[in-house]
Parts: sequence; C-alpha cells; structure tokens
Amino acid sequence: MKILMLNPPFLFRFSRTSRSPAISKGGCVYYPIWMGYATGVLEKAGHDVKLLDCPASGMKLEEVVELTRDWKPELIVVDSVTASFNNDVKVVETLKDARPEAFIIMVGTHVGALPEISLRASRKIDAVARGEYDYILRDLAHALEYKKSLDTVLGITYWDGEGKLKFTPNMPPIEQEGLDDMPFVSDVYKRHLKIRDYFYPSVLFPEVTIITGRGCKYRCTFCKWPQTLTGHSYRARSVKNVVDEFEWIAKNLPEVKDIMIEDDTLTQDKARTIELCREVQSRGLDITWTCNSRADLDLETMQWMKKGGCRLMCVGFESADQLILNNIKKGTRIEKIEQFMVDSKKANLLVHGCFMMGNNGETKETIKKTVEWAKKLEPDTAQFFPIMVYPGTEAFRWAQEGGYLTTQKWGEWLTVEGTHNTIVSTEHLKADELVASCDWARKEFYWRPSYIVSRLKLMLSQPREAPRLMMGAKTFMKYLLDIDFWKKSAAEKQVSA
Repeated sequence: MKILMLNPPFLFRFSRTSRSPAISKGGCVYYPIWMGYATGVLEKAGHDVKLLDCPASGMKLEEVVELTRDWKPELIVVDSVTASFNNDVKVVETLKDARPEAFIIMVGTHVGALPEISLRASRKIDAVARGEYDYILRDLAHALEYKKSLDTVLGITYWDGEGKLKFTPNMPPIEQEGLDDMPFVSDVYKRHLKIRDYFYPSVLFPEVTIITGRGCKYRCTFCKWPQTLTGHSYRARSVKNVVDEFEWIAKNLPEVKDIMIEDDTLTQDKARTIELCREVQSRGLDITWTCNSRADLDLETMQWMKKGGCRLMCVGFESADQLILNNIKKGTRIEKIEQFMVDSKKANLLVHGCFMMGNNGETKETIKKTVEWAKKLEPDTAQFFPIMVYPGTEAFRWAQEGGYLTTQKWGEWLTVEGTHNTIVSTEHLKADELVASCDWARKEFYWRPSYIVSRLKLMLSQPREAPRLMMGAKTFMKYLLDIDFWKKSAAEKQVSA
C-alpha cells in the first residue's frame, strides 16, 4: 500500500513535535519524531511510504497536492497539534478533493485528546488515532488493504458507513519488545529527510533526535506527551538496542555531532541510565549525546553520564517558588534543584534550563523571583515560556474550570508571528503581561555582561560548542534587540509595577 506520512504545510520552521509547538525564538526545529517511528513500522510491514516534513523543508501545499495526484497514495496520515489544527483541517480537505479515494487519518496530541470534536470539524477526515499510533497505523493499513472492518483496528475513532462516529478500544501501551522491534528512526531520517534542516539551540549541530523510552511516571500538570500520547507508564528500549543505534549513527551519519535523546525524562530510571553509559564505554564508542533530565538527579549518575558521552541535560526548573512547583505537581524542591546545579558543574555537564511563567499561583513578584533565580543557577542557556495549556492536560482543565482561558480558538495559541502565545489570564496576570514578561526575562538573562563573557570563554575552551551558539544567537538576537536594554521596556514596567 502507498502511504503518505505528512507533517503538513503551515508556518516555515514550525515545530509540531515540540511539547509547546511554535516557531522557536531560538531557531529550534524539531524532527517529526513520532511520524518517523511510525514510518519505520509501516515500511517494515511492507508498505511503500513517503515521509514529508513541510515546515522544515519549506514545501508548499500546492507541491503536496501535485505529489498526491501523481503518486496516488491510498492512505494519508496527517499530523496535527492545537495551534495548527484549523490549518491542518484545510490541508486534509484539499488533499481529499485531490485524491478522493484516499483514506485520511489525523494523528497527534490534539486529535488524540479531542477525537470527536476533531472529526466533527470536517467530514473529509475519515478517522483520528488516539495515543501512540505506530502500530495503530500498521493495523489500519492492513485492514484497508485487505478490506477488513475498521472495528478490528484498536485506538481509532472514525466515521462508519452510516455516518456515525465509532470508537474502538484503546491500543495497549507499546512494551519493550514492540519498541525494540521498530526500525531505527535515525535510518528513517537518513532516507526521508535532510539532517541539516533540524536544529536545537542547546544541541551540537547537526544532530539527530531519538526516543529510548516512552511515557513518564511523573505527573506535571502541564506536560503534554504523557497526558495525551504516551501515558504515565515508563516503557524503555533495551540498552543493547539503544547502543546499537548509537553505533549505527556513528557509522552511517558521520556528520552528526550530537544525539538528542528526547525521552520525557531519560533519567527517571537511574539504574538504566548508568547501564546505558557502561554499555557505551564497554564498546569503546566515541559519541556525544544530550538528554532531558529532572533536577533531582544525583552526582554519581551525572558522573556516569559524562563518562558515557553526555554533554548537556535539558531540565525543567519552571519556577523559583516552591508553592508553584507544588501546585503543578512538579515533585522537585528548590534546595535540591540548587544542589543539582552544583553537582552538574562538578560532573562537567552543561545544562539548558526551562522556566515557565503563569502557572497556578504566579504573580509579578514570583516572576521577578524566578528570573533572579535563573541568573543564580547559571545554566548554559535558558528559555522562558508563557504557560501553554493544551486539551487533554490537567493544566488545561485548571484554566478552563477557573475561567482563565481567554479563547478556545485554536489559532490563537500562537502570536501573529507564529511564536509562543498564551491564552491564560488569571486574577494576578493577564495573557499579554505573561508574554511580555517572558520577553523581559530573556533580556535580563542574556544581556548580562557576565553571561556574554562566559559564552565567549566556552567557545574558546570548547570550539565544538561555537556553531550551535552562533546559530542560536543569529535567530534569537532579533528578538532580544526588539527590547532596548538601556531603557525601561513595557514588559519591565508591567513586572515591576
């Protein structure tokens, strides 16, 4: 069967796979990770598959339509997220007009959380997938090819022949055997995508992004993937399988300088993390990798990570206020976070720090406190986001039930430029104040002479860090220069009032 896997046209360099999809002010462009894994599964099942990532490549809708008419796919899979959903429905409708015979299914966090609402947006959407969709798509392709009832396909919501919505039971979580059985996503990238189209400001360039384990046992209220896609049960690939992929990358993608492990939290299983590092050492692999970590990691594990090739951890600090951390069920404590940063420096690991403005309990005072704390922690790089609440998450329910949502028009999850917006206004902070506060926070963090000097020293002492710092700065600088450092900006007045 011919299958088109489509990350559909929208804004150039819009990252649907990001946990907060938008055009990144730091230039970040995510791989279509989940679409990549599903592509490998479909190819292994014998299907002829094309994976197109239009926001990364710049491919236009007209080109996709032409390909659809010429190649004639029988199944079209369209990825979607909250901020791009309205656009993505129009893409589906256009493709259905161009290829009426094709079965079109939408996948992703938004449609998985709101399957019925999503399907009612257009009758030209034949179905949506709920949750991890790798094997859902495999089973759907099999059912379509052999004209079996769609009732046999787990994890989908679809229109039946009588115009009624039908829900099949959920697909069980994919366990280790199923994860190990998937082709390496790095091989899928090599055959379908251009490696240099993708960039993380905190990761060496060029890089590849892989997943070694799915699901997260922690319960952060805002975190989208565990609540809408992968669940809270942690299921991991075998260490051998992961390090086999490391070896494959080193041999087949020699230009790659860094491997981004995009598990929600690689370090949630410390014993496995150490075992992974030991396996890298035992094979004598000379590789570099980056991962997501929680700020409760111990020094011993960090030291093993350094020995095993880790260079940087992406960490969600979120807030300097312990009450806010408790409200969002972060499960971390201020004193432990501060010790974590001390230990990361002892282990010689870089840290990219994430801070979020507008969570339950946020005030102008707590924002100022968080920005000062970010400067004290001294991560290598930092990002400051306004709260982004998504359907299916506890944070969305909190905002909805509290009357804090300013809109439920999905397109307004972005600014007019396509960057992060927030549609949350509380009794303490309005939505525009939150966005402005993040702009102010970036200026405060990055325009410090001490920070600029430290990055220059890093580039001189570790020349391999220079390309990603320069690439990130090239994109990011235009946002920083919009704010006059030497005068009180509107955002600073709002925060300081």
